[in-house]
Amino acid sequence: MSTVTISNVSKAVGDVVVIKEFTQVFEDKEFTTLLGPSGCGKTTMLRMIAGFEKPTTGQISIGKTVVSSETVFIPPEKRDIGMVFQSYAVWPHMTVFDNIAYPLKMKKQPKQVIQKKVDWILDVVHLTQYATRMPSQLSGGQQQRVALGRALVAEPNLLLLDEPLSNLDAKLRESMRFEIKEIQKRFGITVIYVTHDQTEAMAMSDKVVVINRGIIQQVDSPIEIYRHPANQFVADFVGKVNFLRGQVKGGRIELVGIGQSIPYDGPRTGNVIVSIRPENIQLSIDEGQLEGKIHSMYYLGDVNDCRIDLGGEILRVITDSHSYDRLFGNERVYLDFHEFIVFEDDGSDDHTKIVT
Repeated sequence: MSTVTISNVSKAVGDVVVIKEFTQVFEDKEFTTLLGPSGCGKTTMLRMIAGFEKPTTGQISIGKTVVSSETVFIPPEKRDIGMVFQSYAVWPHMTVFDNIAYPLKMKKQPKQVIQKKVDWILDVVHLTQYATRMPSQLSGGQQQRVALGRALVAEPNLLLLDEPLSNLDAKLRESMRFEIKEIQKRFGITVIYVTHDQTEAMAMSDKVVVINRGIIQQVDSPIEIYRHPANQFVADFVGKVNFLRGQVKGGRIELVGIGQSIPYDGPRTGNVIVSIRPENIQLSIDEGQLEGKIHSMYYLGDVNDCRIDLGGEILRVITDSHSYDRLFGNERVYLDFHEFIVFEDDGSDDHTKIVT
């Protein structure tokens, strides 16, 4: 069993607090992603789970074993984990086979066992035909597969991945996402994955932990994080979003600086911020809740990415790609909202500020 339990863990470097009172349970056989901007503390958290760094306070357990606390510290090589780094970290002087076999050789496994396990892993990561090649003869994606194979060959109960796809091109990154997820399902192992790429987090995860400046902002499934963000930071970081200031009056929200309003029957009162995903806005040339003019359009093949001038605010609307041929710059259009979220307006212009 590889449930990872983090209890009140903090990490300080000098006077700078990198992680603040982090408490979370990563369930057995679950794929959990630590998601947040660069410098938010997600890699530091992963390195503490791996044993490459010690927490300043708090306790970390893997299964029923305490691996880090004020009185206990188990080194990385005794934690039964596999780890894949952003930089691949494959041995340049070893063949693909020898790179993957390395953890087994360190455990002094018999040659026939090593041969059988490495052959199996080579097949899993689609590298059988490259077994005798050196890393310099491989593409970036192939080297990343070597690193993944090396992490898996010892059959760890816990796999940690630190932005393993960030050095790959966009198309290869997309295919590797699904390969890693399929491998995780096949092995039935616990995975903790670090990324700042929200698309990766959405596509791969059973659960997402959104972090900002060392503090957990929200923990939930990808669909809940996207549709029901806990605060403006999560709404802004995960996906595309528009923010409009308004004031609740008589069953409507009067939008500041626009002179228009939308119906609202929710619990908020007073000054609010309306959060709307661009794909949740329906654009029409006939009628709708709001009126505006087309400021600009960008044809992206699968969608038409529009900017609509509401008379003081520019709203981003993502619509059917075929509308690019039917709409024109400065044309009057109308908008309806399929769904939106209303946050309390605290007067700040910083949508990504820390929320404790």
